[in-house]
Amino acid sequence: MSSLLIRNGVVYTADAAETVHQRGSILVVDGKIAAIGTADEVSAALDEVTRAELKTIDASSMMVLPGLINAHWHDMFAMGFPLRGALRPVSDRHDELAMFGGGGDMHKISGMFDSFDGLIEGLTPDEAYAIAEYSMWTQMRGGVTTIGDVGSLNRPTALVRAARDLGIRFVATTWAADAICAPGADKFVRTRDADGVLSQVEELLKACEQDDSGRIRCRPSIAYVTNMTDELGRGFADLVARHDVGFATHVGAVRNEPELLRKFYGATGVRRLHELGLVTDRLMAAHCAFVDDEEQELLRNAGAHISHSPGKYGPSGESTLTETGVVPRLRRAGLDVSLSTDGASLPNAGMVETMRAAWQMYNELVADHTDVLPSDALAMSTRIAARGLRWADEIGSLEVGKCADIVLVRTDDWRYLLNPRPLESLLWLGGSHDIDTVIVGGEVLLSGGETVGVDIVDVRERYLDALGSFTKRCLRVPAEVVDGVLNGALR
Repeated sequence: MSSLLIRNGVVYTADAAETVHQRGSILVVDGKIAAIGTADEVSAALDEVTRAELKTIDASSMMVLPGLINAHWHDMFAMGFPLRGALRPVSDRHDELAMFGGGGDMHKISGMFDSFDGLIEGLTPDEAYAIAEYSMWTQMRGGVTTIGDVGSLNRPTALVRAARDLGIRFVATTWAADAICAPGADKFVRTRDADGVLSQVEELLKACEQDDSGRIRCRPSIAYVTNMTDELGRGFADLVARHDVGFATHVGAVRNEPELLRKFYGATGVRRLHELGLVTDRLMAAHCAFVDDEEQELLRNAGAHISHSPGKYGPSGESTLTETGVVPRLRRAGLDVSLSTDGASLPNAGMVETMRAAWQMYNELVADHTDVLPSDALAMSTRIAARGLRWADEIGSLEVGKCADIVLVRTDDWRYLLNPRPLESLLWLGGSHDIDTVIVGGEVLLSGGETVGVDIVDVRERYLDALGSFTKRCLRVPAEVVDGVLNGALR
């Protein structure tokens, strides 16, 4: 039996009542929360056996939160050079509109998504693992204890292995697409055999079902509704039902999407998903801002889940929050909306930064500072996100019987002075780097901002080596260019 006592912190439980213990303690026994409450209440739960094995963390100058859950994420770190990455000039004055900006260049987006399969196949197993380990470490360093993949430019087996080695929870998936919407055409072009794509997904599902760590699950996902034939959609609906799992996809992401879908497939995204049997309470719809009234009703009636990434949209040129206001409206109508980071080739807004964006932008949109409270932003990043991953029975809040996934943030500097609401101060002035301690299943993975049991210098160097070799071989960036950038990074 192992036991851990976290004592005297400001504990935000993120339970359904949004309970906060101003000077709270948490007792963890064998990876589960055994008691939570005041110091006296938790002390009463200690017995002689527990006391004999007890380790203690003094959280008297800390805020204690549930582990953050990033349920819509992509590992894109293999594209660290070309995809708005390291090859850009130091000045930003000549930046041009990116493909997601201005309503979306749909043919470019569809073509890019279709190209990922070949790039994934080009990664060697060692490269894939080194890139996955570093990418996932950046998430864990920012307080994320559970990641939900919605398709990565990496090998799923490498991502699963990296998650297990780091000790975090992970919901795996594949990069699934079988069609492209090419410029000059008026009908999609099939690029892959749907049965072959489905076979890969089912193989991953079965492998994850055999995992004995309790930290790995699988959820089928389709890269984008623009890259999905009806055959693939129907096959996914069958897989989801047979394996009793969730399903995720990107839909309603940018302004120009509905027009393209009507032209190439005859129906908009949510309608297509509904006709294929995929709009259910198992659906996590990423973005979902450009959906009409009928589609919104389909989502509400199904009890679908929306994953929103407000910390990412402005820098990528998307207007997925402010142009339509659909997602905040769906949230006010009672639909589950969780927060997530999406993905990029370099570290982007983490979960703390994303919570800040939701707190500020949702409220500004309706001129009501109570629309999303700091505790609401936390719930959208923990309890509600866990529901979207169909994992709420074990994670997402600090409650007796749940897994001890816990994050500690120091609150003893100038930013917190005189503010009785430290979570508010974190959203005002804090960020991912403020995470001090990360605990998953009672196991301390980060302490004092330093990774426990992992040589992060080695992880970083192996990532840069892998990124360099993949970029030269598969992306054909000249070796002298790659080496010049990497040598500068290693100084």
